[in-house]
Amino acid sequence: MRWDLEGLAALDALVRTGSVAGAAQALHKVSSAVSYQVKRLEEQLGLSLIDRSGYRLRLTPEGEAVLAEGRRLLQQAHQLDALAQQLASGWEARLLLVVDGILPLADSLQALKTLADEGVPTRVQLKIEFLGGVQRCFEQEGADLMIAKDYRPHAQCRALALPELECLLCVAPQHPLLQLGRPARLADLHAHVELTVRSSDKNSGAGNEDRQMFGGERVFFLSGFVAKRQALLMGMGFGWMPRYLVDEQLARGELAELPYEGGSRYRFTPWLVQRLDKPLGRAAQRLVELLSP
Repeated sequence: MRWDLEGLAALDALVRTGSVAGAAQALHKVSSAVSYQVKRLEEQLGLSLIDRSGYRLRLTPEGEAVLAEGRRLLQQAHQLDALAQQLASGWEARLLLVVDGILPLADSLQALKTLADEGVPTRVQLKIEFLGGVQRCFEQEGADLMIAKDYRPHAQCRALALPELECLLCVAPQHPLLQLGRPARLADLHAHVELTVRSSDKNSGAGNEDRQMFGGERVFFLSGFVAKRQALLMGMGFGWMPRYLVDEQLARGELAELPYEGGSRYRFTPWLVQRLDKPLGRAAQRLVELLSP
């Protein structure tokens, strides 16, 4: 059956005010309309909700049960009305942000927290991908925004440069590569296990793998940079790490920067990318403001 929200509202007002007249005043209706709505609700349900035998109206046991559930329905209806009004004013129903897992999540999470604190009604999804999988997810899933390490320019996108990040070639202090007495050469690296992270997207082709890899045969692919850091700490191999994730371990001597003749550091610029083929909603516009430098 379809619930009669007006009847439930009349029943709720009747109980809250204690009289038909009070309910009519609360609902801005005439008393006869309130009485009719409650009676119609009883007929629809086939239940007696009000005990009218005494001087004061009171709920029957069935009426108490119906009102308890009815108040939840009324609350949900009010929330739905509020959501519809917000969406009609420009708030999108859904927002998908794709972020490369090499990047600090703190900024993105803080921006999403601000949206929540501001009462934004949009349902927001944050998806973490890696390398070429970031842009593929952005394009294939119709995401609104992405923050990418490796961005391939597209005519239908606008990209905003974010502050540079630095990566270091890291290894555990007990690893043999640190015992060479000289900067490691490519052949030295090929003799040991390289630790890296790859995209989970099997369809992203060459974009699965980091362009900074050294091309050796002994490679362990890990699911993310936290796992990669743990593997480095265990002395499993060597690999590039974003500096913000290893600063503490470097300071404590738990990890070391590996001298390499080709350079043990590189910097890159992340890009905040939005679509031009569809306008951003209010939540996405606000998110761009919060993420912009």
